[in-house]
Amino acid sequence: MERSRHICAFFCVCAVLTGCSTTPAPRGEVKGMSASGKEMAQSDTNRIATIAMRDNLESLYLLMDKLYKRNPAEWRKTGTSREESIKRVRAAVEQRQPWPGLQGQRDIKALSLALSPEFSGDRVAALIYGSADMIVAAHDGKTEFFLIDGLDAQHIYNAARNIEIAVWLLGSRRDSNGRVLLLADDISENGRNLSFEREFGKVVGRLDLMAEFLTEKYRRAGITYVQNLIGGSFLQFLPVR
Repeated sequence: MERSRHICAFFCVCAVLTGCSTTPAPRGEVKGMSASGKEMAQSDTNRIATIAMRDNLESLYLLMDKLYKRNPAEWRKTGTSREESIKRVRAAVEQRQPWPGLQGQRDIKALSLALSPEFSGDRVAALIYGSADMIVAAHDGKTEFFLIDGLDAQHIYNAARNIEIAVWLLGSRRDSNGRVLLLADDISENGRNLSFEREFGKVVGRLDLMAEFLTEKYRRAGITYVQNLIGGSFLQFLPVR
């Protein structure tokens, strides 16, 4: 009887371990944009550009939330809560309105002012607004793209470099008291938190891929045209009777 109990327990443990080894850990899933009638007026390039823009703005909003959590004194300069400040910045970006604390500056001028050591306003809001406005400006001032729209690959490439410069300045510049402009990534004896760098890196990666894709578009269009000509002449089924 005792031996039977041991054998039963052994097989139970094996079953549990087998179940654990064959059940994949949850790692999320791909999430695309919801389908809409607008797609009928979008090429593949338009659709990719729209998705990339959406994801880049969402990355910046995520970074804003994280920066406010590490630098709560910043949102207190412009709002009564972190959530309220985030909402106001999002509205300014998406409605293409100037941010009050940036003296009417937009695009790279707004980003430059946000990273100035002398800037005394809400630096988190200014940084995220300036970054977002600069990216939108690089996309001809639009966040959705349709058949009539064209994009300049060099402008989008330049936007990626501007984000890299902003991240470097954020970590290297000091204010008049010798402190970093904003607390972000943290490397200490307690561990490493590089989540800010990773999220900014996603934005840079999307911009670079979009710029490269745009440079390929016209060359690929020519190749496709030639392929269709060749296919039309030589890749047709032949009659057998």
